[in-house]
Amino acid sequence: MLCLLLTAPAMPAAAGQLSGVQVIEAEAGTQAVLSLDADAEYKLFTLANPDRLVLDLAGTSLGAGYRAPAPNGVVAGVRTGRPAEGQLRVVFDLARGVRPRSRIEGEGRERRLVVEMLSGDAPAIAAAPAAPASAPVADGAVAAVPVAAAPTPAPTPARTIADVIGSGERELIIAIDAGHGGKDPGALGPTGKREKDITLAMAQELAAQIDREPGMTAVLVRDRDVFIPLQQRYMIAREAQADLFISIHADAAHNRNATGASVYVLSLRGASSEAARWLADQENAADLVGGVALDVRDRNLAAVLLDLSQNATMRVSDDVAGEVLAALKGVGKAHKPNIERANFVVLRSPDVPSMLVETGFISNPGEEAKLADPAYRTRLAAAIVGGVRNYFSTQAPPGTWFAARQGTLASTRQHVVARGESLSAIAMRHGISLASLRQANGIQGDVVRVGQQLTIPIPASSGGSAAVAARR
Repeated sequence: MLCLLLTAPAMPAAAGQLSGVQVIEAEAGTQAVLSLDADAEYKLFTLANPDRLVLDLAGTSLGAGYRAPAPNGVVAGVRTGRPAEGQLRVVFDLARGVRPRSRIEGEGRERRLVVEMLSGDAPAIAAAPAAPASAPVADGAVAAVPVAAAPTPAPTPARTIADVIGSGERELIIAIDAGHGGKDPGALGPTGKREKDITLAMAQELAAQIDREPGMTAVLVRDRDVFIPLQQRYMIAREAQADLFISIHADAAHNRNATGASVYVLSLRGASSEAARWLADQENAADLVGGVALDVRDRNLAAVLLDLSQNATMRVSDDVAGEVLAALKGVGKAHKPNIERANFVVLRSPDVPSMLVETGFISNPGEEAKLADPAYRTRLAAAIVGGVRNYFSTQAPPGTWFAARQGTLASTRQHVVARGESLSAIAMRHGISLASLRQANGIQGDVVRVGQQLTIPIPASSGGSAAVAARR
């Protein structure tokens, strides 16, 4: 159920940043305090089954130092997304329904949007009198900063969380990391194209396509030209409770003839070194067992729990990466035929399945030109989304939109034929008979063409993402 109340007349919003969110348990109920550095038009509404409070901020992006706050009071978690260009969405997962009330405090670059979450169900749609910028806005109202006069009822937004979440079904959260940024430009192409610019454009296109997919929502780790330390990148994904982390890069090599996309997952060496670091950190070790304090005698327990979590995460990473690489082969040549393993810091999250996609060689003049082409990036992004969709269609975390439709989605799984693939090899890859593959696609012989989309008749799987299920 979507409850959307009041709106203020449209007004231009200054480009601003959300630098932080505090969740406070006050005497009257739970409050969320959002720190903004500029005026922003915003919309506030509630969703039920499960209960959520949603805040859309126009012309706003996440600040580089943003961290999701810890749960407190009625707020079970806070996540962010980009439902539309130039819009930031903040979602408060709630333990029960609330009546929201909002107000603006401060001025200039020190604006605070205070959202009070009062107990009880949200009221029906109603008009409210105009209010000064420092006064509370009517319960559940949609307001602007500064608040304009005489608000009028508004239609439901074109795309909301309610469009992709049914009763009790949550979206998959896909964290997308644009490699490099800020003082770190990454690799340079022959004509001066910078990797940090290519990866940001690619990440934004991928996020837009994910947000258009039923049952998925994207979280951009970097949404502008800013430097973010490597370990901080995967911690942002963990704090967003991401189901999958995808880091986007553009490769470089001394050999200017090198071409093709690659997909990497974490090596065992990287997993081992990260496990040692986590176990040496008291706070990290406690995080593995839900915040329980650990003493020296619990080290063995923490080590076992971490090993189980990492093994499950790496299995999921391998499987998703395999699907993404297969889909990318339908767009162009792959640099290597199989997924590769490396000790990349950004892939070291112990409980978020992760992959790094080298979209091509920016050092190759032809691929530099293609990576700078929005149409080509659109095709690459579509392939990545297709691979992610293929995996979660049969291995969906419980409680998700994909899990509720697993049988239907599994029976309509798609495969894009890549260079060098034969019909028999495709059947073997998906564990089905050659005859069933022919029948599903109306193929008489064995001839397939590069880029051809095949229907894979795969039965519904009862499996799921052990790593993600364990975190949730």
